[in-house]
Amino acid sequence: MTMHPRIKIGVSSCLLGEKTRYDGGHKWERWLTATWEPYLELVPVCPEAECGLGIPREPMRLEGDPQAPRLLTVETRQERTERLLRWSARRLPELEYEDLWGFIFKSGSPSCGPARVKIYDARGVPGKRGAGLFAAGFMARFPLLPVVDEIHLADPLMRGNFIAQLFTCRRWQEFLGKPWTIHDLIGFHTRQKLLLLAHSPGHYRLLGKLTARAQELPARELAAQYQALLLAAMKLQATNKKQANVLHHILGYFKKVLSAAEKQELLELIDACRRGDLPLLAPLALINHYVRQYGSSYLQEQYYLQPHPLEVLLRYHA
Repeated sequence: MTMHPRIKIGVSSCLLGEKTRYDGGHKWERWLTATWEPYLELVPVCPEAECGLGIPREPMRLEGDPQAPRLLTVETRQERTERLLRWSARRLPELEYEDLWGFIFKSGSPSCGPARVKIYDARGVPGKRGAGLFAAGFMARFPLLPVVDEIHLADPLMRGNFIAQLFTCRRWQEFLGKPWTIHDLIGFHTRQKLLLLAHSPGHYRLLGKLTARAQELPARELAAQYQALLLAAMKLQATNKKQANVLHHILGYFKKVLSAAEKQELLELIDACRRGDLPLLAPLALINHYVRQYGSSYLQEQYYLQPHPLEVLLRYHA
C-alpha cells in the first residue's frame, strides 16, 4: 500500500478537529483522523475562517433566492455574501492546483453544506434547501469529482460509493501518468466493466461504444471523452438492486461448475445483499473463492472483485 501515492481530498476543517466553527468549537469526526488520515491526504478548508470572518463569529444563514442566496449574519443582519464569494474565487483555483480528487463537506453549513442547507425567506422561515456558497462553487468548478458530507458517509451505501469514486479517480490518474496506447485504454476499460455496470448500465454501454471506435479519435480527445463518461458513471449510486444485478451476472460464469447447493447459497447471499441485510462483502467473498477455485481470467482482473486492500479497509472499517 505504501507504494501508491495517497489520494488527496479536501475536508471541512472542523471535521478534522480544528476549532474553526462560529462558536469556536469543532465537529471532529474521529474516524476520519483515526482510520482515513493515515492513508489519504486530507486537505483542511474552512471558508468562513479563511475569508477572515473570525473565530468565534456571529452565526450566519442563507436567505432569499434559492438560485442565488445571500449569506447574512443572524442577529445583526450583516451581509457576508460577497466576501465569501471573492475568497472562493481565489481559493478554488488553488485547490485545482493541489489536484484534489474529492471533498468531504460539513453538512448543513451555509458555506460548506453540499445539499439540504436551509434557505430562509423574507419572513425568516426556512423554505427551499440548497448548497452552501463555497460547496456550490466547488461542485460547479469540479462537477465530476466525488463530494459527500459526514452524515452521508455514515451510510454504508453512500460511503462505499464515495470510496469507489476515489479509487477509480486514482486508477485513472495513474493510467494517464504513464505513456499509454489504445490497447492499454481498452485493457483499463475491460477491468472496470463490472464496476461500471454496478454504477450505471447506461454509461457502461456508452463507454463500450467509445472504446470500440477508439482508433477514430486523437489520443487527447479519446482520453477526455473517456474520463468524462467514467467519472459521470461513478457519480451515480451503486444501489443494492444494481449490485445484485451484477452479482447475478457474475453467477452466470459459474453456472456449469457450481452444484445446486452452491448456487443456492450464493443466490441467498445475493438476495440478502439486495435487501440490505448483508454488506456486499459477503457475496463477494464467496465469489472470489469460486474465482480462485474454478478460474476465470476475466473475473480475476475485475476491479469490482479485486479492489485495492486500502479500498476495502476504508469502505468497511470506517
